Amino acid sequence: MEILHTPVLLEETLQLLAPRQPGDLMIDATLGEGGHSYAFLSRFPALRLMGIDADRDIQEVAKKRLKVFGERVRWYTGWSYDFFADSSYEKPDTILIDLGISRYHYEKGERGFSFLRDEVLDMRIDQTKGLTAAELIAGLSEKELADLLYTYGEERYARRIARGITEAKAKGRISRSGALADIVARALPLRCRGNMHPATRTFQALRIAVNDELTRLPELLERALGVLKPGGRMGVITFHSLEDRIVKHFFWEKGKDYTGLQEQPIYEYKGRGSRVTVLYRKGITPGAFEIRNNPSSRSARLRIAEKVVDEDVRLHYKEMR
Repeated sequence: MEILHTPVLLEETLQLLAPRQPGDLMIDATLGEGGHSYAFLSRFPALRLMGIDADRDIQEVAKKRLKVFGERVRWYTGWSYDFFADSSYEKPDTILIDLGISRYHYEKGERGFSFLRDEVLDMRIDQTKGLTAAELIAGLSEKELADLLYTYGEERYARRIARGITEAKAKGRISRSGALADIVARALPLRCRGNMHPATRTFQALRIAVNDELTRLPELLERALGVLKPGGRMGVITFHSLEDRIVKHFFWEKGKDYTGLQEQPIYEYKGRGSRVTVLYRKGITPGAFEIRNNPSSRSARLRIAEKVVDEDVRLHYKEMR
């Protein structure tokens, strides 16, 4: 079986999210081809794992890869956002959320994720729901398209690109990734292109919008933390500043009001919501060796928090004498 994706920050993730005791349950909330899961199950023989992915095709790849671990692995097909809203499942000891798009989608998905290939302009992870990228483009005005490219792609030439796409739309439907990449490239003069492919940020913005990635991320984090056992750890791997900013602020908000007993002899917590201790305030980034061997890891950042208080918990400590 050909495996395309190399999991990033693998050793750091294995060390910091290692199970505390035999029989711990880990949820890989964005399973992909199962790279992180395979490593965890191999290193920790007593670990149990739930693998979640909204893409049925890539989950089938992971199932074949992880078949060797038998009943230690269970499966959920769908968005982890929906999974964590269901309280009927066993609470996990560890949660890993890798927000990166698998290399499988770029090279084998045939859905228009890559501007280097000429494919149907779809970009949906779950092909059973939502608008395709082609349908999204067709329904947006020039201003709406420019706003989308600027907001989700941080594209400084969003207006210029939106104008080029709108002019091309007037001549016919844009239904292929190759055609879109050419339109974006033509919209930018050489002096505006830099070292990055001119369509990079446009494709990122459309993919984020099609899959509703940033809109649902805060609630995904809230739901995941809500089901995590107290004492458990949650790790999130981000790949661009927009999603990393959301994760950073989420953990910061959850951690800033918690004061340990050692620092405050009289302690009372009546707030709603889970509370965490944040490990490595600035997050963890790949070293030079990993970046050299896996260039796609260069923008990755791992943020980890340990849950210390569950929802609606009320603690009362009397003054220590």
